[in-house]
Amino acid sequence: MQTNLRGRDLIGTQDWTKEELETALEVAAELKRDRALGRPHPYLRDRVLAMLFFFSSTRTRASFEAGMAQLGGHAQFIESRTTQIAHGDTAKEIGEILGRYNDGIAIRNVDWGVGNRYINDVAAASRVPVLNMQCEYFHPFQVLADLFTIQEKFGDPRGRTITVSWAYASSYQKPMSVPIDLTLLTTRFGMNVRLVHPPEFRLPADLVEQAKENARRSGGSLELMDDFDAGIRGTDVVYAKSWGPLLVAKDDAEGAAISGRYTDWITDGRRMATAAEDAIFMHPLPADRNVEVTDEVIDGPHSVVYDEAENRLHVQKAVMALTMR
Repeated sequence: MQTNLRGRDLIGTQDWTKEELETALEVAAELKRDRALGRPHPYLRDRVLAMLFFFSSTRTRASFEAGMAQLGGHAQFIESRTTQIAHGDTAKEIGEILGRYNDGIAIRNVDWGVGNRYINDVAAASRVPVLNMQCEYFHPFQVLADLFTIQEKFGDPRGRTITVSWAYASSYQKPMSVPIDLTLLTTRFGMNVRLVHPPEFRLPADLVEQAKENARRSGGSLELMDDFDAGIRGTDVVYAKSWGPLLVAKDDAEGAAISGRYTDWITDGRRMATAAEDAIFMHPLPADRNVEVTDEVIDGPHSVVYDEAENRLHVQKAVMALTMR
């Protein structure tokens, strides 16, 4: 267990060592146990977290606010469009000023080519930890919750197979941060990762290379595939969600047209039955029901999406308690 995380940013899972991530997961398990037993844990009494949103949220806002309250502190909701951030506050000013008002800053900004740079610029100017609630490349708290859930269901994840797959969705061109960060994280923990998508939905090459190096170091593997059915066959974890063809599409209309070529990429009962007998289905939510995944699967016995959503709360509390003391 690492004890030197006070003041640390968490912008992507690659920022922390494997031992540091394991510490966060260990603390998350303790905090989850405390909550189940009704034991208070006000480690952040009188601390305030600024939560800055450029993109709408349900689980992220609710879980960070609840988590700060359970840790004895307060979460301050700030929406970019209803503040002076929309009219000229710079990243440096936000880092300097919110870093003086608050004990931590959490930011969600998924704008392509903007979000990650903005969060890093705020972090460079801030005297307090900056936490990434999601950018265009990384979603560290979601994927830590995912790994935590996999550990709860299977124990040591080494040697298990996870299928990180694209799925069709008609709602909007979703960010690719979940498949990127999930591939990076699970390859670090020795899993055999199948990254499955049509050709137009490739992930940034440099990040895929990082995942390959993670797999080499951990004894896991990374296999790139373009066959949805083959990707699910025999796997332990089906993690199928949509993301936009952001590396090739010029705009949302072109992205939607490309996505429309692959409407059959849906996790249904027939496909789920080809996975391992004890396989689990995961999704960060919200899912496009009966488009990305059928009701039969997401509401069925293999689905762990609500455990996964709950675990957002516990891993976020763990990282806040470790970094914001």
